[in-house]
Amino acid sequence: MPRPAARVLAVLDLLQGHGRMSGPELARRIGVDVRSLRRYIAALEDMGVPVASERGRHGGYFLATGFRLPPMMFTNDEAVALAVGMVAARGLGLADAAPAIASAQSKLARVMPASLTRQVHAISETVAVDLRGASSVPASNAPLVALADAARTQQRVHLAYRSGRGEDSERDVDPYGLAFHNGAWYAVGWCHLRGDLRSFRLDRVRAVQPLPVSFGRPEGFDALARLRESIALLPRAYQIAVLLDCDLGAARLVFPTEFGLLEPAVEGGVLLRTSADDLDWFARRLCALPFAFRILEPEPLRAALDAHLRRLQEAMSKQASSNSPAWARGSSRSTKPEMPTPTSR
Repeated sequence: MPRPAARVLAVLDLLQGHGRMSGPELARRIGVDVRSLRRYIAALEDMGVPVASERGRHGGYFLATGFRLPPMMFTNDEAVALAVGMVAARGLGLADAAPAIASAQSKLARVMPASLTRQVHAISETVAVDLRGASSVPASNAPLVALADAARTQQRVHLAYRSGRGEDSERDVDPYGLAFHNGAWYAVGWCHLRGDLRSFRLDRVRAVQPLPVSFGRPEGFDALARLRESIALLPRAYQIAVLLDCDLGAARLVFPTEFGLLEPAVEGGVLLRTSADDLDWFARRLCALPFAFRILEPEPLRAALDAHLRRLQEAMSKQASSNSPAWARGSSRSTKPEMPTPTSR
């Protein structure tokens, strides 16, 4: 939207929010001089918005008594953001997402101009967003709403929770934040039952009860980063340490945060710490690295890597053999191609 049009809407928004404002204050808020402000006021009046004014020391601009603005007004950029957001919401694992999105789109269409409505419909029908489709959908959005509100107000909650093994428990939790990761919603915060930071999948939350206790969230807490780190450190059969011959930036391009912890090594390079249940799978991942590496632990990972390299060599040998001429493969009919016999004329 052109900047003058955006400023006209900004004036309308300020008048709606403040009731009465002086000309100089309005002009200062939108970054123009008073003469330009008068043009924007006139533009509002041309749009049918009754802007009243009073002169004098306590004068100013205000909306005429009884005038009600439409429920919502959006710029082009705001409409695009809303439309893309609704497309993305389809893959965010929300309960009853489809009917909620359809209803929201219908309500927006009723208050938007025809041109913006066409944009919203076009985005909805033609844009796709890959969010690794939700692997777990909560029975309702109640836990998401309750925990988000508790995190915002920093209010402790009592959780009834069922683990992945089907074990029920109850605990007090200070929810620091929520995150959507790898197809599931999680709440991350301090668990008073375990005395540690923990993450809770929302589809396993059976009830949320606010408690009359407040808490302080650590400054700069990043729920998504903490969640990825906790996934990387999940206990598995083998603890792994590999020294990567690269810098930290190159390592992060290959290994996402949830794959493991990356830190600069004392002797140079980057130390990768992680865990795995399947060493053959991890060996295959190492073979695909674009830089050198050295396995520090565990010893069975070296054996798995050697076995995988042998399989690769055997496969390459078979491929080379199948691509060679018949005579080079030791054909039963001849060990080399027959050469024509010279004849004299």
